[in-house]
Amino acid sequence: MIRALTGFSTRNPWKVIALWAVVGIFLTLVSQALIYRVTQSQSGDFLPAKYDSAAALKVAEERFGVKPDANAVTVLVARSDGKPLTGPDERRIGDLAKKLGSTRLEMPEPSEDTPDFLAEDYAQTPKVSTALVAPDRAFELLSVQLTGNSSDPAMQDLYRAFRDDTKEDFAKQGLRTGFTGGLADLVDTGDAQEDTEKIVGMVMMGLIVLINVLVFRSVLAAIIPLLAVVIVGGAAAGAVVGVALITDIKLDTSTPSMISVVLIGIGIDYFLFLLFRFREQLRAHPDRPARAVATEVSARVGTAITSAALTIVAAFATLGIASFGQFRVLGPAIAVSVLVMLLASLTLMPALLAVTGRKMFWPSRSLKREPRAGLAARIGDLVARRPFALVVASVALLGALTAGLVGIKMDFDTSSGNQDTPAAATAKEVSRALPAGVSDPTTVYVTTDRGKHLTTGQVAPLSAALAKVDGVGQVGKVELNEERDAARLDLYLTADTQSKKARDLVEGPVRDAVAQHTPDGLEAHVGGTAAIFADVATAVDHDLKIVFPVAAVLIALILLMLLRSLLAPAMLMLAVGLGFAATLGASTLFFQHLLDKPGVNFILPLVLFLFVVALGTDYNILISDRIREEMERPGPARAAVARAVRHTAPAIATAGVVLAASFGSLAVNVVPSTQQIGFATALGIMLSAFVLSVVLVPALAALLGRSTWWPIRPDRKPRHDDQYGVPQQHEPYAYQQQPYQQAQYQQQPYQQAQYQQTQYQQHPYQQHQPQSHPQQQPYQRDTSTP
Repeated sequence: MIRALTGFSTRNPWKVIALWAVVGIFLTLVSQALIYRVTQSQSGDFLPAKYDSAAALKVAEERFGVKPDANAVTVLVARSDGKPLTGPDERRIGDLAKKLGSTRLEMPEPSEDTPDFLAEDYAQTPKVSTALVAPDRAFELLSVQLTGNSSDPAMQDLYRAFRDDTKEDFAKQGLRTGFTGGLADLVDTGDAQEDTEKIVGMVMMGLIVLINVLVFRSVLAAIIPLLAVVIVGGAAAGAVVGVALITDIKLDTSTPSMISVVLIGIGIDYFLFLLFRFREQLRAHPDRPARAVATEVSARVGTAITSAALTIVAAFATLGIASFGQFRVLGPAIAVSVLVMLLASLTLMPALLAVTGRKMFWPSRSLKREPRAGLAARIGDLVARRPFALVVASVALLGALTAGLVGIKMDFDTSSGNQDTPAAATAKEVSRALPAGVSDPTTVYVTTDRGKHLTTGQVAPLSAALAKVDGVGQVGKVELNEERDAARLDLYLTADTQSKKARDLVEGPVRDAVAQHTPDGLEAHVGGTAAIFADVATAVDHDLKIVFPVAAVLIALILLMLLRSLLAPAMLMLAVGLGFAATLGASTLFFQHLLDKPGVNFILPLVLFLFVVALGTDYNILISDRIREEMERPGPARAAVARAVRHTAPAIATAGVVLAASFGSLAVNVVPSTQQIGFATALGIMLSAFVLSVVLVPALAALLGRSTWWPIRPDRKPRHDDQYGVPQQHEPYAYQQQPYQQAQYQQQPYQQAQYQQTQYQQHPYQQHQPQSHPQQQPYQRDTSTP
């Protein structure tokens, strides 16, 4: 199957490239047009109905008419001169609030980057009501409700229009305004970091291009992979949106950006794997047509890429069994995206290699000469000579980092982290006079059976009990719905509703009070931001215990099928497990102990497991596949490991730096949780690439030798599968040692004794070569062979 796809693509490269270009552009437009129709921004909507906050949301929708995508905005109104509000001031505020609540808010003109047909129409009449007056009469608060997807730029533009109009109307009356709440905070934070995100994006792209230029000394090899990944990324996004539309699944707002980061990283990685092997084979076979080399390389590397991609797919697909809906949709979405990238790796990338051929590496002249023995060759020799010492050193390093897990704590803070925005300043001003949670109340819903009626007197004991809970600053008056079968109580907590203190308060004392003082025959549920995140933390903890083992089993099965061994997959799983523990331990040391944070973000262990284990396994698969290939050839096992490291380490190192840079770009985000994810993932990938794949795994293979592949050891018989009819030589450098290697070994007596005796003198290649083909000297080929 793999050989068929790559073979068709290299035989018909222009057709494949044209098809991908058309499909990629089309699906990119589709994803841009429809992405916000398949996303939702409310975390509570991803919780199963069994959770208390999810039940509260259902009551709010069914009995109080609260829409799922309603966005609460709190407007602070105060005198411009700083004096306390007077009676006439409050009347003017009330009149203006009525005007705002009766005036239809029209959609502003979309930005130049957004075509009219792509912009969603969120025109509406906002719900506006007076809420509270500060005890010192320094300000009055208005409660505003705007309905729409808060992550949609069109909805954010509508909020900006409302904000600007409101400021202007109140300013005419000598009043100033401030805005806070979820939507206001989201927009202000986005505006504050917009320039930073653009700069980081450009720097990341520039870094990827620069790395490729330095590695390949070529403009095309630097630009073409990036362009290809952008096209494939658009196609993948369109595929995810299409699947979501067909299945009526709602995605989390972070899914598109997460897909983009993942695809840029792994897409560049896969292209690099192909480019390094392509360049290697062009050097080894200077007389072979570049298209034939592209065909062979794509088929061989395609097997490793397929296994690596399926590992990622398996890991993320396991999130489909999670109870928390945000995970349940994120996992399959990334899995679909990776499958699209895999298809591109087996079709588009081989087609590009076939079309460009040796021009891919222009203007570099490296194809005309063998490179000097570099760091990778020296590392390969060291691994072959000192495998036990390197295993001990690697395990010691990873073990030391793992020790950071001692005393690890989970931080459930979900705040934006940006305290310099107007929304944050307004929230601080409010909290100085009123409870911190006044702009985002925790709500208790009390219900009775349909057809029955509630009275405020029935709910009064519960209201009184909640008012006595330490941490509840104020309890609002009881509100009944129109059918009078449900009541609502707003609690204004003294702590920020997105803080751990608020979640602990809701999870413990508030819910305990509700359970003890709800009248018989009635049901009560606690909702709001703090309650939602308390339930999210519980759901995530439950999912971690299920996803980890299932993903590990699936990854192990894929490794079994690829490596056709029992010992090698176990070795790789132990290595990546140690890498995961070391990454989480290092993150704990850095954030919890060095930076004195409350702990690591509660979602970090799952993210690290998926990205570091799944993506890091890519590199282990690549080096393991090459070690097995080299061990299939005659000669000592340790020499095979040295060759595998020498020729694979540069690809792994380059890919690791690119992927780490891709994820590391998240570390500059102002949101603390995103910072941790970016830093920890980049660190984990670097450890996977430079410690596990380049040192630990090859050193273990060198120690075990061909027993690594037990119970099926590699066949060391030479093969005659060269398409030119020549016995398969498996690259001249493997047995007909390159000049620089001979010089290197001659200068090192130990290596000379070891390698010349085992590799040069015992090398059986020439004995197996058919008589019809004369023996060839290094880097010379019998051009008379058809």
